[in-house]
Amino acid sequence: MLLDVNMPGLDGFEVCRRVRREPSTRLTPIVIVTGLDAQAQRVEGLAAGADDFLTKPFDTPELLARVRSLVRMKQYTDDLDSAANILMSLATMIEARGGSSEWHCHRMGNFATSLGRALSLNDLELRALYLGGFLHDIGMLAVPDHVLHKPGRLDPAEFELVKSHTIIGDTLCGQLRSLHSVRPIVRHHHERLDGSGYPDALQGDQIPLLAQITGVIDIYEAMTMPQAYQLAASTDEAVAVLREQVERGWRRHDLVEEFVTLVRSGALNTVPVGRDAE
Repeated sequence: MLLDVNMPGLDGFEVCRRVRREPSTRLTPIVIVTGLDAQAQRVEGLAAGADDFLTKPFDTPELLARVRSLVRMKQYTDDLDSAANILMSLATMIEARGGSSEWHCHRMGNFATSLGRALSLNDLELRALYLGGFLHDIGMLAVPDHVLHKPGRLDPAEFELVKSHTIIGDTLCGQLRSLHSVRPIVRHHHERLDGSGYPDALQGDQIPLLAQITGVIDIYEAMTMPQAYQLAASTDEAVAVLREQVERGWRRHDLVEEFVTLVRSGALNTVPVGRDAE
């Protein structure tokens, strides 16, 4: 997209900012063209989200070369997004394979972003929360069916196998730069404040905030949705368990109480609406 800062109506800087705010267009390559040569104008253009900046009169072959370079980068980004979408499709397959209720991944993402908004997190953090909620159990791909569907208590070896899904999921997401912000969620959503969680026995603020948020949602979702091996608990029962975990030093009091407020108010988005944060 070529933008002239002297366009009638909205100037090129404002158009650039609006394009960057829209999820469907925010990755579109943008070149701002202007007759102004002031450094302040260049800084404003780059701050608005422009990928490149040309001053009139410009050399047409140079412009075409720059545009071709930006188009190639956009193709690489599209390829990364396609790979991330494949992982998200795999996550829904795990959802069905593991006996989770329908739309589990969507609810995880939507609930997490609802709590993130209540905590005034920024757009990048909200997007990471949605994707992290959706992909938090992607490592379950490596857990055999006989362990995943075992009706009774897992033996120590089986439990270690289940615990490994956090590390495997982190490794899978680590192959994609676009999922860099999601990795701490996938790896650490089973950590506890007192260090009794897994896989790294992190304590307190060592646990990334987004992972802590996802951990709270995961407990609530696991209890309130029917599973192949258990009936769904009531909202009151799930809230009581979360508060008990606060008392045991496993969860942050403020995160749990903010989430309980959302639950009680009916503000949680329970309808699967897709990428709610995007």
